[in-house]
Amino acid sequence: MRTDYLFTSESVSEGHPDKVSDQISDAIVDLFLSKDPEARIACETLTTTQLVVLAGEIRCKGVFENGKWAPGAEKEIEDTVRETVKRIGYEQDGFHWETLRFENNLHGQSAEIAQGVDAGDNKDEGAGDQGIMFGYATDETPDLMPATLYYSHKILERMAADRHAGLAPFLEPDAKSQVTLRYEGSLPVAATAVVVSTQHRRGYCLTGDHADAAKYAELEAYVRKVVADVIPPVLLRGTKYYINPTGAFEIGGPDGDAGLTGRKIIVDTYGGAAPHGGGAFSGKDPTKVDRSAAYITRYLAKNVVAAGLATRCTIQIAYAIGVSEPLSLYVDTHDTGTVGDDKIEQAILGIAKLGGLTPRSIRTHLGLNKPIYQKTAAYGHFGRKAEGDLFPWERTDLVADLKAALG
Repeated sequence: MRTDYLFTSESVSEGHPDKVSDQISDAIVDLFLSKDPEARIACETLTTTQLVVLAGEIRCKGVFENGKWAPGAEKEIEDTVRETVKRIGYEQDGFHWETLRFENNLHGQSAEIAQGVDAGDNKDEGAGDQGIMFGYATDETPDLMPATLYYSHKILERMAADRHAGLAPFLEPDAKSQVTLRYEGSLPVAATAVVVSTQHRRGYCLTGDHADAAKYAELEAYVRKVVADVIPPVLLRGTKYYINPTGAFEIGGPDGDAGLTGRKIIVDTYGGAAPHGGGAFSGKDPTKVDRSAAYITRYLAKNVVAAGLATRCTIQIAYAIGVSEPLSLYVDTHDTGTVGDDKIEQAILGIAKLGGLTPRSIRTHLGLNKPIYQKTAAYGHFGRKAEGDLFPWERTDLVADLKAALG
């Protein structure tokens, strides 16, 4: 095992075109779940210059039944899309919440998929798809997340908060960050590089017709201050900064690059520090195990680390479409466990209050049939403190059960 190495993770802001698409898709999920907790949604979003397109399959009582939209439903969907874009902050010529074109191509769910999900084996509903899902936790940060991703998210969250509050009026919505840390053993000891590329108002750049060195210096000083506030000073020793390294970033968001739902799955999860099954989260109701099983595996891994059973934990689970029980459960504590990984697997399967790991039991235990998803669609689905009913997979309420099961 390597004991001295560099590792990097990136994050993207709520205004990144792919994240705009994710947030729109999850706003549609929330809209339908608010009407029908048993709604089925698979909503994909395309964003580009002055255009938003929805596509996918739905089933929702009182909204879309027998192949027809209820009166006013399509208008409510369009209003939800425009309000999402407005909240993010896009009022630009190339992408404006009020004047963009909108297309709704959502249609009914496949009857063949529906029959497998609604009536799976053992008279329980089946998984909405086959696949493998991973959860991960590490003691590198208070939220039990990889430090590289944790700091990358926090930089952009702070910049977005300042932009919305009017404290950084030169910022526009689109941005990316990247943090490289040097590790000794399993702990980060220094941030060797920080990259921040942020869309900006005219002139806050070093190249192009509107270049203004004084304005760029203001933007650079601001970003450095944010980094210093987010990353502990002990890690900022000899750090190299790359702030808008292309020289200018005035054209951004969907006007600068088309966005699609589900293209930032590593940003959404663990920044590359853990495996990923390949399935995206946003736009999917919780019968889709791509989403719900990824949430339960994070929940389980976090509780294992929080219980002091390991300093790192990866958990994999697998499903077949239409089958309720998982095909496998795998625990790997990366040689940091205080007990055998097989014993942790057995302890998880034996926790009565989980009610098993079927799709329905996962949704019931975590309370996933609620409109809680739009807030997950920027700055990561994990490492977010539980806020009421939001992010329930971040709770550590299985610690006592795991300790009791393992003596």
